[in-house]
Amino acid sequence: MSFDIAIVGAGMAGASLAAAIGDRARVLLLEGEERPGYHATGRSAAFWSETYGGPDIQPLTTASGAALQAGGYLDPLGAVHIGRDEDAAAIDALLDEFAATPVALAGIDPRPLIPGLRPEWTRGVSEPTCAYIDVARLHGDYLAQAARSGTTLVNGARLAAATRRDGRWRIETEDKRSFDAAILVDAAGAWADEIAIRSGVAPIGITPYRRTMVQLQTDPSAPSTLPFVIDVSGGFYFKPEAGGRLWLSPHDEHPVVAHDVAAEELDVAIAIDRFERAVDWRVVRVERRWAGLRSFAPDRLPVYGMAEPGFFWFAGQGGFGIQTAPAAAQIGAALILGEGSAGDIDPERYVPQRFRG
Repeated sequence: MSFDIAIVGAGMAGASLAAAIGDRARVLLLEGEERPGYHATGRSAAFWSETYGGPDIQPLTTASGAALQAGGYLDPLGAVHIGRDEDAAAIDALLDEFAATPVALAGIDPRPLIPGLRPEWTRGVSEPTCAYIDVARLHGDYLAQAARSGTTLVNGARLAAATRRDGRWRIETEDKRSFDAAILVDAAGAWADEIAIRSGVAPIGITPYRRTMVQLQTDPSAPSTLPFVIDVSGGFYFKPEAGGRLWLSPHDEHPVVAHDVAAEELDVAIAIDRFERAVDWRVVRVERRWAGLRSFAPDRLPVYGMAEPGFFWFAGQGGFGIQTAPAAAQIGAALILGEGSAGDIDPERYVPQRFRG
């Protein structure tokens, strides 16, 4: 089967890019799992925050906000970054690094907003624009939009090798299927470097990291008015969920070989210990635990652009690939199709050539 563009990976990155390209090219979407979004996309903490990822990621997040809001994918949540007296420098740094951006932040006393917050947590920064994001619907809508535009989705198709000859890629999957395309897009998330190697392209050094999440039943139950709470020193974050449940992470990053990760007991215990040091709530039950993969380039910026002839990187989007999906897909589609316009964001800062020589 012959295509203009073959995208490896049908998670949020690949699905959004296929949708953005639309019917302007014949697109193949290759997914290694039996269903798209199994690893990172399907295990997201599901929030949209303009401070998440830092000021280098904020333009992508902010640019994506209008599209996500218009599509009904965001619901109000609000965030509070909290700290103790020893975290004063981190609180000030957070305010300073976003002072020149459109992100609305303000120093506050967090205690009135977080019931049961222990008395030493006296410092806070309010981020009122933080929101829940409906990840499953967003991903599903991208896949549906791509399908309506003629994209061919093939599940259970792990790339075994890709070889470029006479200006086209010959793509072989592990189950012996074959495809060819003029452009090969690496949107494989944690497997991005592996896909590059299997395609004869030099890897960038994109590293997968495991992150732990748990769903808790607490006493008292998490109130629906609770904001997203983030330790400014990076020790934990938690947010309310339906039915008074709470989602909690120890904000961990463990470098791993890309695989189907699971939460480890030690990380769950660390998360609960840090939570109980922040609030006086009692953990009644751990109802669910899971882990997801986040993948970063060495400089922790995403990688968008053509590296070798016909090989396009669309990877290294860390934990912010979902909240930046609309802007990233616009950039990716413009670069691939040679349209020359990717909105107001300069894509030069994200090109793969920054890692060469």
